[in-house]
Amino acid sequence: MNIFETYLKKIQDLIIKNSSILKIDSNVNFAGTLVESPPQKFNFDLSTNIALVLAKKSNISPIKLAESLKKLILESLDDFSEINIAGPGFINFRFSTKIYQKLIINILNSNKKYGSNNKSESYNIEFVSANPTGPMHVGHSRGAIFGDVLANLLIFNGNTVVKEYYINDYGNQIINFTESVFYRLREIKLNEKFPKKDNLYPGEYVIDIAKNILKDHNNIVLNDFNKIFNMLSQESLKHSMNLIKVDLKALGISHDNFVSEKSLVEKKLVEKAIQNLRKKNFVEEGYLNPPKGEENKDWKKTKRLIFKSTLFDDDTDRALQKNDGTWTYFANDVAYHSDKINRNYNYLINILGADHIGYIKRITASVKALSDNKTILICKVCQLVKLFKSGKPYKMSKRAGDFISVKELLDQVDKDSIRFMMLNRSNDVELDFDFDKILEKTRENPVFYVQYCYARISSLFRTLKVEMKSEFKLDENDFNLNEHELNLFRKILDWPKVIETASNKFEPHRIPFYLYELATLFHSYWSKGNEDPKYRFIVNEKIQSQNTLLIIKLVAITIENGMKILGVKLPSKM
Repeated sequence: MNIFETYLKKIQDLIIKNSSILKIDSNVNFAGTLVESPPQKFNFDLSTNIALVLAKKSNISPIKLAESLKKLILESLDDFSEINIAGPGFINFRFSTKIYQKLIINILNSNKKYGSNNKSESYNIEFVSANPTGPMHVGHSRGAIFGDVLANLLIFNGNTVVKEYYINDYGNQIINFTESVFYRLREIKLNEKFPKKDNLYPGEYVIDIAKNILKDHNNIVLNDFNKIFNMLSQESLKHSMNLIKVDLKALGISHDNFVSEKSLVEKKLVEKAIQNLRKKNFVEEGYLNPPKGEENKDWKKTKRLIFKSTLFDDDTDRALQKNDGTWTYFANDVAYHSDKINRNYNYLINILGADHIGYIKRITASVKALSDNKTILICKVCQLVKLFKSGKPYKMSKRAGDFISVKELLDQVDKDSIRFMMLNRSNDVELDFDFDKILEKTRENPVFYVQYCYARISSLFRTLKVEMKSEFKLDENDFNLNEHELNLFRKILDWPKVIETASNKFEPHRIPFYLYELATLFHSYWSKGNEDPKYRFIVNEKIQSQNTLLIIKLVAITIENGMKILGVKLPSKM
C-alpha cells in the first residue's frame, strides 16, 4: 500500500484523460514525476512535482498548469480536503477525513503485513562464506548481518529467498589448516612444540579443534601427515564449521544451504561449466599478459584456458587454469555460479567483504556468459568495521590468532545491539562501532531509543489494561488528529515506500534509519505531555482520545514489523 505510487498513478491517469484541456501531449512522458512526503513545516500529506516536470516538457507555465491540475483533481477526486500550490509549481495535498480513516483501517487490517508490497521474485543470497579455517571475526559479522537482514527484508516484501553459505573447502588453505591441526595434535599427544611456519594457523582455537578430534579419534597415528590427510581434513573442517555455525547462531543467523567447493570439484562441475562456456565460444587457449606491477623476468608465459570476460565489460580476460594446469579459484567460482543459475533464481546476490571488490567484474561477466544475460547477479560489498572505546581504537584479546572474533564481540555487547548497529550505516562505507555509545541508555544509542519507544507504548497499554493485540475500531463520528499525531501518521504512511526502496536497492540500512526517526517523533510527543496537559495520553487512568490510541497502535505495528526484519527483540519493559 504505497500511497505515493497510488496517487501518482491517479494523477497521471487524470492528466492523460484530460490532456487536451491541460494543453499537454496525450503521449506525455512522465519520467521524473513523483509524489512524496512534503517537508513537515508545510503541514500537508502529499506533494508532487508533476506540474513542474510536465510544464517544462510542454513549454508552458508551471504555475498555470498547477492551477489547472488543482481544479481538475478537486473536481475528479474527493480524497483531499485541501490542495495548495507552493513555490514554482509544487502541488501539496491534505487528505480528507474519510481518507485518513480509510488508511488507518487498512493499516490495522494489514497488521503484520503492513509495508509489504507483495512482490514474487526468487532470490539466492550467498553471504558470510568465511574460509572454514577458524571462527568468524568482526568483519564477517557485518556481512553476515547484512545478508540475513536483506533476506528478511525481501521475504517480508513477498519474495522467496534462499540463504546460502559457500564453503571454500578446497585448495592450499585447507592443506595448511589441516597441517596446523596435525601439529596441534602432536603438541597435545607427543609434547612436541608447535612449529613457526608462515603458512600455519597459530590461533588457540586450533588447539580446541584438535582436542575435539581426539574425543572421537584418541588412537590417531600421527607419524605420516599425508597418510591421514583426508580423514584429518574432513574432521578439521567439520569442527571448524561447527565453530562458525555457533557464531552465526549467536548472531541470530541461520542458512538454508551450505554448498561445498570441494563437492563441486569432485562432481566435475568445473569441467561442465567450462565446457558450457567453450560451446558458446567464450573460452579459448591462449596467453595472458603479466599482472600489473609484476616483473617480466618473474612472469612465466604459459598457455592455458582463458575466459573472454572482456566481452562482458570486464577489464581483462581471466585465467581458468594455473601454470600447472589445475583450475584457478575463479574457475571453481564459475562452476558454483553455474550451479546457482541452474537452480533458476530470478536474482543472485553475493555479499562480499571489502577485499573482494576487484572480484566483482569477473564473476559478473561469468554469470552473464553462463546465463545468456538472463540471470541477474548483484554484488554488495560490506566495508570494514572499526571498533572504538573511550574515543580510541579498541583491541580485544585476539585469542583467535590475528583477528578479533565474533565471540569476543558478543562477550561485550548483546546480539540485538550488534545487529542494529551493524546496519546503522550504508554497507559501502566503513562503520565505526562505538562501545560507549551502544551501552548508553540515551537517544545517542539508536537501538535503545527504538526499543524504549516500544517499551513506552507497552507501558501505556498496560496502564489502560488494554491488550496490544486487541481489535481496534475507528470512531468515524469523532475523528480528529492533533499536529503530533498527524506527524506520526504521515511518518507511518512512509513505511511501505521505505520497504519498497530498501528492497529495490538492496539497502537494509534504510530500516533502522526509518525506525529511529519514527521513535524520535513518538518520544517527542510523549515528552510534550509533560509540558502541556492537553497532549497527555492518559488522564484519570483513561485515554484522552481514542484517536491517540489508534495512532500509537499504528506506531507499534510499524516498529514490530521493522524490528522483525532486523531480527531484533522488542522488550515490553526496560
